[in-house]
Amino acid sequence: MKKYLFFLLVCMVCGLFFTGCQSTNLKGNVEKPTWTESDENDYTSSMTAVVRVDLKAAYKEAADDWQLNEADLLAAFAGERCLDVESPDDGLFYLYIPGMEGDVTLRYYSTHYKNLFVAADAFTFKNDDRLGTVAEPFIPIFAVEK
Repeated sequence: MKKYLFFLLVCMVCGLFFTGCQSTNLKGNVEKPTWTESDENDYTSSMTAVVRVDLKAAYKEAADDWQLNEADLLAAFAGERCLDVESPDDGLFYLYIPGMEGDVTLRYYSTHYKNLFVAADAFTFKNDDRLGTVAEPFIPIFAVEK
């Protein structure tokens, strides 16, 4: 019995060593951001994005209690410049993104977790393009913003 307990303890320690001991607690104390669209949005080019946020893709265990809230925010950024910011409508975010060619990053604020998340991959702005549809929305992978 002692050998079994010792073996179990060694396995647990090795598991933590090889997988890392990372926290899956998404609760934060981040105040709701006051993102506002840049006044310099005088571009004639634009694209539309229909986005669904799903934290369960990156945080399976911790996001079991995740809830989309009507006070949540999703914003599209070119660098630090906010191109559009929206709250969800029927579970989806509808972004109208003005700009010119370049990378666009999505940032999400969860009122449930009081935390900021950033999409792992930026996408490239393309004039008159559509990213996702109501039937098949774009679903980026989000991680806690550091």
